[in-house]
Amino acid sequence: MTYQTTLEESLYQLVVETATNLPADVRTAIRRAKEQEDATTRSAMALGTISRNIDMAADTKLPLCQDTGMPTFFVHTPVGVNQLTIKAAIRSAVARATKDGKLRTNSVDSLTGENAGDNLGPGTPVIHFEQWESPEIEVKLILKGGGCENKNIQYSLPMEVPGLGKAGRDLDGVRKCLLHAVHQAQGQGCSAGFLGVAVGGDRTTGYEEAKHQLLRSVDDLNPDSRLAELEAYVMDKANQLGVGTMGFGGEVTLLGCKVGVLNRLPASFFVSVAYNCWAFRRLGITIDAASGEIQGWQHRIAADVAPRMASQAVGSEVAQDAPKPIVLEAPISEELIRSLKVGDVVEIKGAMHTGRDAIHKHLMDHDAPVDLRGGVLYHCGPVAVNRDGTWKILAAGPTTSIREEPYQADIIEKFGLRAIIGKGGMGPKTLKGLQESGAVYLNAIGGAAQYYAECVKQVEGVDFMEFGIPEAMWHLEVEGFTAVVTMDAHGNSLHRDVELTSEERLARHSEPVFK
Repeated sequence: MTYQTTLEESLYQLVVETATNLPADVRTAIRRAKEQEDATTRSAMALGTISRNIDMAADTKLPLCQDTGMPTFFVHTPVGVNQLTIKAAIRSAVARATKDGKLRTNSVDSLTGENAGDNLGPGTPVIHFEQWESPEIEVKLILKGGGCENKNIQYSLPMEVPGLGKAGRDLDGVRKCLLHAVHQAQGQGCSAGFLGVAVGGDRTTGYEEAKHQLLRSVDDLNPDSRLAELEAYVMDKANQLGVGTMGFGGEVTLLGCKVGVLNRLPASFFVSVAYNCWAFRRLGITIDAASGEIQGWQHRIAADVAPRMASQAVGSEVAQDAPKPIVLEAPISEELIRSLKVGDVVEIKGAMHTGRDAIHKHLMDHDAPVDLRGGVLYHCGPVAVNRDGTWKILAAGPTTSIREEPYQADIIEKFGLRAIIGKGGMGPKTLKGLQESGAVYLNAIGGAAQYYAECVKQVEGVDFMEFGIPEAMWHLEVEGFTAVVTMDAHGNSLHRDVELTSEERLARHSEPVFK
């Protein structure tokens, strides 16, 4: 093989491994989380599903989460190495991985909404180059999905931090920002999660450094004793907020916190937070600069030697005396829906339809292509490939539902929907709509793309492919698709309750801690 071909293959392997095989240190953090949760709780059940999904993705070499994010590469090159050659190889590797169904088609024109189809376009993939003195090439890749990317947050001190009061330009002000960053993510960021933090810099370099901090090992110790103390404090107190896995409530909300510092302008004091979900996909490789071959891996454990996650899953098995899931099969009656309450576990069987942002906007002013009365709408943008004229769903986890809040109640009423599936919950308008129309919101496990893809038995059809694969409306036949009722037709919302509880606990940390 030529140098360029070998280099592209090395980078392709990095993309595939990052998308499908969770890093060793993240696996360890999730195991610790399972040990801390009560096996009878919803959070423990979610961690059991997450564990099974991790194994399934590694075994099949298919995406761990359907949202493979915006591929972001951090590249160190020796002096004299042609960075344009590396850039071309990265772009080829990303396009190939997309065609093979290892990455979702995630690059969209910001003005027209047109999907590029190969993850190439202005600004995608993201590539950061830096020279160094070492003789080898180092490439690190992070795949950070849109759900957790939307929970990134930047603070400008001094300010009033909601729930915590005044935060000054000091370490204690930073402390308040980080606790609030965890609280505001709730289940919408697929907790339990990780924080990468930058103190200082400008608005742009702050966010970039925050993502750099996510490249650190979960268990490393910050060389700055002040920051090490801050990281330990945030880990301890954030896990007392009670947000829990998927926002279901629980003992573990944060799995890692890494803080770095940049110099700043005298007039500015930014605290930039990059929030990452439990599906913390980032790996690195070193490449021989002469041959293009991989010399070594960072954070990776080979799938064939990795300990099984599901076999160690606390709460992954339903207790023998627990009630069986309630089966919902379209068309679902209003009577059955109004008999459900928050906390019930349901199992979807039969017809299911997907719908994300573009579909919701379109349906506000147009008819649906199929009859949705008594039906189930799934907030999902799958990874799908067409093989020999037949569509196959390769990954199918839920997307964050709150984006559809402006539309959802109207869509439910207009089309007679009975169940909405997503993650992270929805707001007061949707909750009122559920009551008035007789519908429920079901929370699936965010990131569990292989677990739910296995439930898809057949693709019955697809509409609106002009919106791109993730935004199209997929008509699916499913079986064994389990989810939890978190918003019912009686005005109850688990998400609202957990947020209020965590808000009360957050307020307990308003007094200064760091001098």
